[in-house]
Amino acid sequence: MPPTTPTRPRTAVTALALSCGLAVTWLTGLHSTATAATDATAATYSWSNVRIDGGGFVPGIVFNQTEPGLVYARTDIGGAYRQDPTSKKWIPLLDSLGWNDWNLTGVASLATDPVQTDRVYVAAGTYTNSWDPNNGAILRSTDKGATWQRTTLPFKVGGNMPGRGMGERLAIDPNNDKVLYFGAPSGNGLWRSTDYGVTWSQVTAFPNVGNYAPDPTDTNGYLSATQGVLWVTFDKSSATAGNTTRTVYVGVADKDNSVYRSTDGGTTWTRLAGQPTGFLPHKGVLDPVNGYLYLATSDTGGPYDGGKGDVWRYATKTGAWTQISPLKSSDSGAYFGYSGLTVDRQHPNVLMVTGYSSWWPDTQIYRSTDFGATWKPIWEYNGYPNRVDHYTMDISSSPWLSWGKNPSPPEESPKLGWMTEALEIDPFDSDRMMYGTGATLYGTENLTSWDAGTKITIKPMVQGLEETAVNDLISPPSGAPLLSALGDIGGFRHTSLTTVPAMMYQSPTHGSTTALDFAQANPNQVVRVGNTDSGSTATTHIGFSNDNGANWYQASGEPTGITGGGTVALAADGSRVVWSPAGAAPVTSAFGGSSWAAASGLPAGASVQADRVNPKKFYGVAAGAFYLSTDGGLTFAKTAASGLPVDGNVRFKALSNAEGDVWLAGGKDNGTYGLWHSTDSGASFGRVAGVDEADSIGFGRSATGTGYPAVYTSARIGGVRGIFRSDNAGASWTRINDDAHQWAWTGAAITGDPRVYGRVYVSTNGRGIIVGDTSAVPTGSPSTSASGSPSPSPSPSPSPSGSPSTSPSPSGGSGCTASYAVTNQWGGGFGASVTVKNTGTTASTGWTVAWTYANGQQVTSLWNGSHTQSGANVSVSNLGYNGTLAPGGSTSFGFNGSWSGTNTAPTAVSCTLR
Repeated sequence: MPPTTPTRPRTAVTALALSCGLAVTWLTGLHSTATAATDATAATYSWSNVRIDGGGFVPGIVFNQTEPGLVYARTDIGGAYRQDPTSKKWIPLLDSLGWNDWNLTGVASLATDPVQTDRVYVAAGTYTNSWDPNNGAILRSTDKGATWQRTTLPFKVGGNMPGRGMGERLAIDPNNDKVLYFGAPSGNGLWRSTDYGVTWSQVTAFPNVGNYAPDPTDTNGYLSATQGVLWVTFDKSSATAGNTTRTVYVGVADKDNSVYRSTDGGTTWTRLAGQPTGFLPHKGVLDPVNGYLYLATSDTGGPYDGGKGDVWRYATKTGAWTQISPLKSSDSGAYFGYSGLTVDRQHPNVLMVTGYSSWWPDTQIYRSTDFGATWKPIWEYNGYPNRVDHYTMDISSSPWLSWGKNPSPPEESPKLGWMTEALEIDPFDSDRMMYGTGATLYGTENLTSWDAGTKITIKPMVQGLEETAVNDLISPPSGAPLLSALGDIGGFRHTSLTTVPAMMYQSPTHGSTTALDFAQANPNQVVRVGNTDSGSTATTHIGFSNDNGANWYQASGEPTGITGGGTVALAADGSRVVWSPAGAAPVTSAFGGSSWAAASGLPAGASVQADRVNPKKFYGVAAGAFYLSTDGGLTFAKTAASGLPVDGNVRFKALSNAEGDVWLAGGKDNGTYGLWHSTDSGASFGRVAGVDEADSIGFGRSATGTGYPAVYTSARIGGVRGIFRSDNAGASWTRINDDAHQWAWTGAAITGDPRVYGRVYVSTNGRGIIVGDTSAVPTGSPSTSASGSPSPSPSPSPSPSGSPSTSPSPSGGSGCTASYAVTNQWGGGFGASVTVKNTGTTASTGWTVAWTYANGQQVTSLWNGSHTQSGANVSVSNLGYNGTLAPGGSTSFGFNGSWSGTNTAPTAVSCTLR
């Protein structure tokens, strides 16, 4: 998931420096103890996820090697999980992380102890550049992740940085489990602990800190960060139980010097002689039974890109290297790198590896039963574009994984996946295998059927692992209880909180939905806005629904210059919409968006909301000023309100049952920050007393069912961060969550349920949608009054790992057309496809397509064609199997490329037939 920069700093954790400049820091808990008075109300709340199942990248799966059924998964922004061996549901392990520890939800590596199997360790931290102000940490648990202690490192850790699918960086000595190693990024080298991870010191004798960075010229530090030491593998056979393992292998992000070995327990290190060069070792897996070290390599660190790679086998006794690639990097059809390497511990002659960076037409998975001498692909061509699949997919438990698509061969829906960096065979069950993708975690329980020539069944194995980043939430008074706006996968209409929705929003399909709203008096009318990310089918950034979000249609057009969804508001009666998009000035329209007019007087970038009673009233806020429209959004005027936050994120909402009643939360650390309340349509605001900081605001059913709605906020009140509820219009607040349920950053959105007292929906940045319910019986008669107070904001918001799709831009040539489409894009890189069609009357024997780039783009790898590039000019010709096109016939090729600044599609693509 590419990052979004945090917009507010967070307080760094305390550090204790040790001698010799090796600054090791530690804390004994994941959160500080609350100093404010607690309330018994929190004990009445139960917390769970609104089920989506998955929704993000799973870069690591780690089985314990000695305890059957013990397996963990790590995510790049959503923490770590352990699978319950009986129910097969994933249990979140890092929900106790608090607001200031948001960065520790990025898990760069995980290790489970093979000696004392209750011990588990996590290397945590999200970014190594300025987006993350805090250092990383090693978290350690002696109860399988139920509770944790922390050692803060003297450097940052990048769980959401490029290269996060490589590893594992964190490893435990299988003979002497007091000893752990951690491969650090950013030139920090190899680190070791000899006391179960309590203290750490750098292994100064290790000779290579790694020199590879995806793009050394990147000024924001995301692509220019070196990826460091990648993985550590112990040879258990080199020592006996209780003694330090003598032989250790380490992989490094250095294309010339990638693998090192120590034979004296880490005292000295030597580069392995004769090793392959020119690639990065994504995975290093040792088979101590037969004395083989296997490598899966790629020409980049992934997880998005990688144009070539190889698989190697190293004989530890003789020092001989053997290339065992299913498809060699030197082959003409090579277009992906390798990762997802695993050995069947029951039958170590069996290997599996993934072509992790094969996005189109699908990822690839290979299996060998003879130590890599020969391989079987999980799918293959039987006369292009026809595929023979050695698997069936059952996505009935997560039907949205089809993305609502029906692509042309050789692409299929659902896809096997993309970004398949993690694949593991259960060490105790040769039939059980799991692998991670950019959207979910798949697996099979009949893996060995593949060897017998029958198909394996692949299913989502992801229940309980919720990894979406939530941008907005609404709970209408009728219809579905919840509609969500999510990063990467758009969002859902949740007709049940405990059932996975059938499909994300369609027509338009936005990569990320940024905001949505419903008409208070007619909840069947809904509007949403979002980003037309790569892979989305939207031609506009806004969609409308007349049936409570069950079906959608996009506006017939939109103003020029729009670059993102922004915020949107719908009149109380559904008659008009006000839209403040990214990249353009705010506009207004009748419902449906048939024509747009300027929302005069409202500045670009303003956040907008509608009054929930008066359909003529709309509100806006920007740079500390509050704006009011009384003519349906056509004109806005700045009110006299003062004292509102100028900087930081600001979120506000109007009350559902009172005209002109508005609550506003937001602000910035070391600035104006709090919660405010207005009862005169924003003409004036009063700060809510006692609220130190607040970031979101929402309303739900009142305690009496008829009085002032319950008010919810993610805030710091009385010095304590948490989720709070007020049943008396802000006169007093009760913290309803506890320290075990904090979910790190919860500032994007919150809403109560207008039908169920006490029910609250909470946004997270990578842990999905949290729903809380209380067992308490509502009492009391809430009053209507209050004033106001401040709020903080942002945390990094993850980004796409979505399924690519084409939206062609045709161009011509005699007897032949070629359509060019960007199918996926990330920082510094992109994927694209070109479809060639014979529009003539005779069959072709070959074809050539050419175009010129305007922004310096470079094709880095290409499949289903042979290409050359000279400067900006690219030429692609057919291969032997796809040159013949019957009249009306077509074929496609795909490629990955690099870009900097902008990635404008070619204005013309020529096509000639032979």
